[in-house]
Amino acid sequence: MNEPVKKSKLTSVLWVLGIIAVLALIGVFGNTSRSDDGVANAVNSGKGRKIVVFQENFVNQPAQDELVKRTGGVKVKPLPLINAAVVLADKASLKALQDDTRVKRIDDDVEVFALVRESVKGGKPTPTQPPQSLPWGVDQVDAEKAWATNNGTAVKVGIVDTGIDLTHPDLEANIKGGVNTVNPNKSANDDNGHGTHVAGTAAAVNNTIGVIGVGPEIYLYAIKVLNRQGSGFLSDVIEGLQWAISNGMQVVNMSLGTSSDIQSFHDAVIAVYNAGIVQVAAAGNSGGAVSFPAAYGEVIAVSATDPTNTITSWSSRGGEVDLAAPGLEIPSTYKGGTYATLSGTSMAAPHVTGGAALVLKTLVGIYDANTNGVWDPAEVGAKLEATATDLGAAGKDPLYGAGLLNAFLASQ
Repeated sequence: MNEPVKKSKLTSVLWVLGIIAVLALIGVFGNTSRSDDGVANAVNSGKGRKIVVFQENFVNQPAQDELVKRTGGVKVKPLPLINAAVVLADKASLKALQDDTRVKRIDDDVEVFALVRESVKGGKPTPTQPPQSLPWGVDQVDAEKAWATNNGTAVKVGIVDTGIDLTHPDLEANIKGGVNTVNPNKSANDDNGHGTHVAGTAAAVNNTIGVIGVGPEIYLYAIKVLNRQGSGFLSDVIEGLQWAISNGMQVVNMSLGTSSDIQSFHDAVIAVYNAGIVQVAAAGNSGGAVSFPAAYGEVIAVSATDPTNTITSWSSRGGEVDLAAPGLEIPSTYKGGTYATLSGTSMAAPHVTGGAALVLKTLVGIYDANTNGVWDPAEVGAKLEATATDLGAAGKDPLYGAGLLNAFLASQ
């Protein structure tokens, strides 16, 4: 008499556990929850995550969706910036998509990482905010000499990273918006700390506490494309760059990178460049080749120096390097309203981002190569390089590029 009841209870328990497992699976894959209901099944069946790029004359999204569905793929989200979609697909689906003349190519949706080496100290709450001090890196690039006339006021800078601590007392006044492409149901608040640190170097407020950034009146926008572990999908970065264009960013900082040269990434970077947005990126921490996107010609690539203006042993290097900036043991803001000292080309890049914002507050003058009367990305880069302090071999070299950022001269 009791046996059927036991089986019924067991069946109910298994059913509930199955629902929980599916919900957990969807949670693990973050923004895949925005796709069709078949995403969880696609993941279970071993489908891989790809960026499917469509031909230029095939732009109708419903038609693109139908093609993906018909070939057995599952759409995660669109990437209109490059006329593409993120798709979960197995080998058969990929073959069918590759064979369709409306598909231009299929790229790997690779993992991208925050380019930080280690946390040296800090990141723990204190009873009171520490009194303001001038970070050595901001001092080294002479940013403080500019503030009498140029604070980067209201220049819109997107921090493409792990987010920003949205209530940090040393940043909050400058934060004007943001987006979370990792999980659009959540805010752009930083659950890692890296993005907050980067933001502080570029634009911590000139008040009585903590630190101060290169451009203390820059408008900050948190473009969260990396998760709490400091990594994320390339497609989330591309979506973040789309947001930067749509929301009128003037500079974007990408203290992130990958060793993979993916055409979809380059296409997105070109689109941002053509939109007139200055792009600054960390060169990488491998001691070897420059990472992407820093290696792309449309991006200002930044290597890292120490307090003696010597390149760090771990800073990436190569002909793609444009400028150098302080990157060793940099104190800045951190998640949870705290402060921390970090090292990496991630820390060097926002010095240059702040410098670019200062340039944008000046008249284009002799740098107006195309005579359109406004700053274009190449012209901003040209001024930053022309005003840099030459280091290493005379002229532009693979270690320091044009030299150490001089934010004061760039701001004049």
